Amino acid sequence: MALAPLTPADMEADLHIWLETEFTYFKVEQLAAELALLARDEQDFILGWIRRIASTHITLAWQFGRRAPALLPRMERRLLEAWAVHTCDIFDRTGLQNALRIMEQVDSFDEAQHRNDAAGALFEDIAPILGNFVCGLSGRRLRLEEGDAAWTDGERIVLPPLIAASPNLDDNFQLAKATVALLWAQTRFGTLRIDHADVAARYADPEHALTRLYALETLRLTARIARELPGLHRQMQRLRTQLDPALPPGWQAFEAALARHEATLDDSLALLEAAYAETDCPQWSDQGCLRPDAIAAARAARLDKEKARLRIKLAELLDEHRIKPSGPQPAPDTPPELEAEPRDENGRLDFEITLDGAPLAPPDDVKQLLTSVYLDFGEIPPEYLTPAGDGEYDPTLVFDQPEDPDAVWQGTYHEKGAELYPEWDHGRQHYRKNWCVMREKTVTPAYDDFYRDTLGKYAGAVKHLRRKFEALRDENRLEKRQTQGDEIDLDALIEALADARDGSEMSDRLFMHTHRAERNIAVAFLVDMSGSTKGWINEAEREALILLCEALELLGDRYAIYGFSGTTRKRCELFRIKTFDEHYDNEVKARISGIRPQEYTRMGFALRHMTKLLNQVDAKTRVLVTLSDGRPDDYFDVYRGAYGVEDTRMALLEASRTGIHPFCITLDRDARDYLPHMYGAARYVILDDVRQLPVKVTDIYRRITT
Repeated sequence: MALAPLTPADMEADLHIWLETEFTYFKVEQLAAELALLARDEQDFILGWIRRIASTHITLAWQFGRRAPALLPRMERRLLEAWAVHTCDIFDRTGLQNALRIMEQVDSFDEAQHRNDAAGALFEDIAPILGNFVCGLSGRRLRLEEGDAAWTDGERIVLPPLIAASPNLDDNFQLAKATVALLWAQTRFGTLRIDHADVAARYADPEHALTRLYALETLRLTARIARELPGLHRQMQRLRTQLDPALPPGWQAFEAALARHEATLDDSLALLEAAYAETDCPQWSDQGCLRPDAIAAARAARLDKEKARLRIKLAELLDEHRIKPSGPQPAPDTPPELEAEPRDENGRLDFEITLDGAPLAPPDDVKQLLTSVYLDFGEIPPEYLTPAGDGEYDPTLVFDQPEDPDAVWQGTYHEKGAELYPEWDHGRQHYRKNWCVMREKTVTPAYDDFYRDTLGKYAGAVKHLRRKFEALRDENRLEKRQTQGDEIDLDALIEALADARDGSEMSDRLFMHTHRAERNIAVAFLVDMSGSTKGWINEAEREALILLCEALELLGDRYAIYGFSGTTRKRCELFRIKTFDEHYDNEVKARISGIRPQEYTRMGFALRHMTKLLNQVDAKTRVLVTLSDGRPDDYFDVYRGAYGVEDTRMALLEASRTGIHPFCITLDRDARDYLPHMYGAARYVILDDVRQLPVKVTDIYRRITT
């Protein structure tokens, strides 16, 4: 039964709470009166989103509320939701003014123009798939980004937030894929090798000329895609037949000329004079647009740097392959001759290097540089193949250098050199994209007596733990309900006899089999290094890690140890103590000794990064153990309270969905208020006494990995 619509009085109280005192009572009453005219499900939809958006900014929530009633009759709710989330994302990245501009732009939508929005392909849905598609294509590695339109500058491919030319969702996805392919083809087959603005400036109407040059290139690139990706080309042609007008008669001769296998950018330029004279110019729904300024800027930034990089790499390659005969030798009369020949086999671009006529196997980074240079010039210029001389270039100015995680905060661009992670906003019920700015740092080793003192302090416990873990390593596993084995499985036999009495088929899985189990486990330990661990807790954490490592070395499980801390979303830090590939050596022991309290307990970014690292390890069982002393928290930040708990819970759910088993060991006696919600009833342990931690943590590990 449908619910009765809410009255204005019913809604006013909630609106006053969500919008606080930002707006006058008159405005809230006016909004409630407008919403009262809607059906109950429409009221619930709008009120729900006002509440979500208000958790980001009250003004945005108000603007959504006043616009949404007029938009509901002509816009699909899915698109309205995407518009609201996109607005909040813009606010996160660029502030209130730009977000309000996005809010205002929705008023320009009209039903005829956006009648297919309900079946539109959203960037956030298709980006993961098309990102993999781009990675599989030959040529320069291109990033996929969201922007105002579809275009490329040779470094990235940009797509709009929504592609909705067709009333069919799958067709819109195929249209996005075709667009990506055409933009990739611009980088692969020479469209971006010229200064487009300079070419267009030779004509009385540069924009007119540029439009026709782009159309000619679209015809040529379509023919290349027909040869390289015939299946996708068939989809392109089908969609163009449905969505685009027929090719103007004057352009059919251009299409035939540019369909030749040997057609290049020069052929398009040769036809431009004739195309410029044509009144009509075709436009296709999949062609995107041309951005000459962006192309020129990206190319200028790339050329000199890649020349230097390639010459330095070739010098290193020569050093590795040069044969040094014994005894002094005269210098060669001529420098070594390097040649690079492109090979284009079945659409895959590859390079073969020869040194004085003999083949030389280039590493992948050299191949990538050669590919990028070839795409810019259509050849490898001879000066690019001259190995750099000693001291000719400063590598620190040519190659990207890792940022000092501490020094970077002194600059203005805090995201430089960092990894960006999303954060779950439970009020918005969506992620804040690229929200947390994270850097990895290595714990400064402390070469002191802490390791030896810990082993002396827990000498008895260490012997006991070693016996336990040796037994665990050597223990046999009993598998029940087998078709053959050493003993009868009484439980299985009783069930089988009961089935037989009922007339059911009797199972033949009646035996037990004992065998030596192979351990295939990878465990990541995430240690709270917040300021609240100062004192006893910090010492107990370090002691626990020493005892745990001693036991794990006997067991042979792969393990890593990282610490985490944060001061607002802009300074999230993960501290390397031991990676999966490192041995438990004196360096690692000194890092454990060097663990010191840092800032606050922002957890979501650390859990997401550890999930990423664990999923790179090939193991049957992957476990993520968090060692903490309190609830998620940060410095004067929204992360305190429910927001931080919900983000941490979502990060744990993300880990679980990938097959990782999260577990928490905490020293917070109040953790029963929030840990069951975050981890689940059986995935945490609360220790009442910090002095229990060093011994208990090894027992807990044994329990959760067996």
